[in-house]
Amino acid sequence: MKFRTILMAGAMTAIAGAATAECAFENEVELRSLTAGFEAWKAVTDAMAECGNFTANLDQEFREKQPEAFAADPSLYHIGGVANATLIPLLNAGTIRPLNDLVEKYGQHLKPNQLITVDGDIMAIAMMVNNQHLMYREDILEQLDLEVPTTYDEMLEAAAVIAEADVVQYPLGGTFKAGWNLGEEFVNMFLAHGGNFVDDANMPTINNEMGLAALEKLKATTEYLDPEYLASDSTYVQQQFQQGQIAMANLWASRAGAMDDPEESQVVGKVKMAAAPMGPAAPVSSIWWDGIVIASNITDEEAEAAFRVAMEGIDTETVEAHPTAAIWLIDGYEPGALAAGAAATAAKGARPYPASSAMGIMHTVLGNGIAAYLNGEKDAETTLADIEAAYMTSAQEAGLIE
Repeated sequence: MKFRTILMAGAMTAIAGAATAECAFENEVELRSLTAGFEAWKAVTDAMAECGNFTANLDQEFREKQPEAFAADPSLYHIGGVANATLIPLLNAGTIRPLNDLVEKYGQHLKPNQLITVDGDIMAIAMMVNNQHLMYREDILEQLDLEVPTTYDEMLEAAAVIAEADVVQYPLGGTFKAGWNLGEEFVNMFLAHGGNFVDDANMPTINNEMGLAALEKLKATTEYLDPEYLASDSTYVQQQFQQGQIAMANLWASRAGAMDDPEESQVVGKVKMAAAPMGPAAPVSSIWWDGIVIASNITDEEAEAAFRVAMEGIDTETVEAHPTAAIWLIDGYEPGALAAGAAATAAKGARPYPASSAMGIMHTVLGNGIAAYLNGEKDAETTLADIEAAYMTSAQEAGLIE
């Protein structure tokens, strides 16, 4: 299974809208979508809703809910929001349809790097790229005469100074929520150390010096986080920034625009963006794309309407109305200051997230297993050994290894 490489270069909310002049057509088919809930998806689904007869479900637990929802017959949703890894379960289950014919009919304007192709079929349409970058309170760093950190160790050193000065509640924020988020933190750190998660035979390769170093660095980070860090996801960290509770975080670029939202943020103009801090081999981040898929278990009429509505959501008008909501892949996007950190992260060699069926299993067992080390229940060596054992069991059950 080979993907076109894109080089970068939970609360539920229902949204329904009547057709307006801003949509190129009036949709008469009842449609539903299930996506993540960050700002870019809110902008895109708002634009889809302008076509009418559309309900968007914005849910940060979408990755757990999508496989079963799309496997239903008929599918519970017509449109799905996916990224590198969350596409894999839907592909493996055969619950999303090839889009070649719909792209030919309604997507001639799409750029080549938006077409996510698997074995010759277009299976998803990318709308944006996303990665972690360093977000920091410029005023706090200037007050303490601190340089913007360029390495992860420098970030921890700056956090120690901020903690000593007691100018903010917590020096750092982090998406360390047990489960997917915590697994992603290890993924980023392990990639930054030069690690690979499995070998060519899908055997695990994390129980080594790079894995131990990655765990130790995550543990060091927790000293500067909210003590409830195992419940901290992206929305939690975003709100910590907006409420003036933290000074720095290696957070998703898609969250940058929320810092300057005067209706939510108390730190408008104070949070700046820089490249994700470097590890020994690469930035502590991974490159992702986000985009749309169309369910298989729906009628052809529904699929056509869903694709047309999706194209309305990811068009130039959406980008022009929400230029800072994402690092868009859509015509009309001009990167600004909020995207500078993400662009710098990619330019410094951040590695793409290594999406595969094996990686889906690895990410899950990482997210389930690392908390035991962080809270002192296990040492690092035992933690990695137990994670590899859990991976082996699941990978054998999935037929990935003998």
